[in-house]
Amino acid sequence: MDGPESFTDLIQRAREGDAAALQSVFDAAYSELRSLARTRLRKSGRNTLLDTTSLVHEAYLRFADAGRLNVADRGHFLRYASHAMRSVIVDTVRERMALRRGGGAAHVTLNSEVDRPADTSEREILSVHEALEELALRDARLVQVVEMRYFAGMTDAEVAAALGLNERTVRRDWEKARLLLAEALK
Repeated sequence: MDGPESFTDLIQRAREGDAAALQSVFDAAYSELRSLARTRLRKSGRNTLLDTTSLVHEAYLRFADAGRLNVADRGHFLRYASHAMRSVIVDTVRERMALRRGGGAAHVTLNSEVDRPADTSEREILSVHEALEELALRDARLVQVVEMRYFAGMTDAEVAAALGLNERTVRRDWEKARLLLAEALK
C-alpha cells in the first residue's frame, strides 16, 4: 500500500467524494480483504454461504453504496470492512433461510416429514449477530473485536493494530466477549 500516494491520502480523497480514490482504496486493500475473507470462510467449513470473491465484492458494494468513505486511516478502514463483511454474511444467511421457508410462496404439505432445519452454522451466525446487537449496548469495543475476529477472521495482532490496542488487551476483550456471548446464546 506504499506507493506514490499513501493509503491515508487515498482515504482522504475518498472521504471528499472522489470515486476514483474510493476505487484505489479498494484496489490497494483488495488482497488483504481477500485474505481476511478466505480465513473467515475457511473457518465456517465446507458449507460456506459465499466464496471469498463474493464476500469481498459484496463488502465493496456496501462501501460504494454508502457514497463517501467515512474512515480516518487504515485501521479504521479494516474495522469498517469487518463490519461490512458481518453485514454481508448475516444478510446472506437471512436470505437463504427465507428461501428455505418458501420465500413468500404458498406452502403445501405433501407428506408428514418435517422440513430439514437450517444448518447449525447459519443459525449460529444469526444467533451471534443478535447477541452482538445486545452486547453493543454494553461495550462497543467488544463488538468490534468480535466482528474482526469472528466475521473477518483477523488475528489478535491485526485486531490490535486496527484498534490501536496491544495484543494482550485484544485477547482479554475477546475472552470477555466470548463469555458474554456464551451467556447470551444460552
